Amino acid sequence: MAYPTNYRYTREHEWISVEGKIGTIGITDYAQNSLGDIVYVDAPKVGDTVTAHATFGSVESVKAVSDLFSPVSGTVTETNESLKTEPDKINSAPHETWIIKVELSDPAQFDGLLDAAAYEAFIAEEQ
Repeated sequence: MAYPTNYRYTREHEWISVEGKIGTIGITDYAQNSLGDIVYVDAPKVGDTVTAHATFGSVESVKAVSDLFSPVSGTVTETNESLKTEPDKINSAPHETWIIKVELSDPAQFDGLLDAAAYEAFIAEEQ
């Protein structure tokens, strides 16, 4: 699967896209493939703050529970409520299915993340 070039990526396999001051965050195809069938997503509430490189929730699959790490710092503006009943959407469309939206407190953090080519090189080393 090709990784969207307008997204940025973390070494913990999250993606973020930014429009204005709002970052949309999800997990990569590599992450969902490694996890297997996702059965539950634990996300923060609207108004909660997240910190770059710190955990903000978890994803539970039939294989394991994996922490989610925020690519940026900010305040949660929205959570994807559909994941409460359909967490497997992440498996079928990982780069379209977001988990949270965050108002960035430091937009420059986005520029410090991996671009698509660097992320693809990183996962190639992991395999």
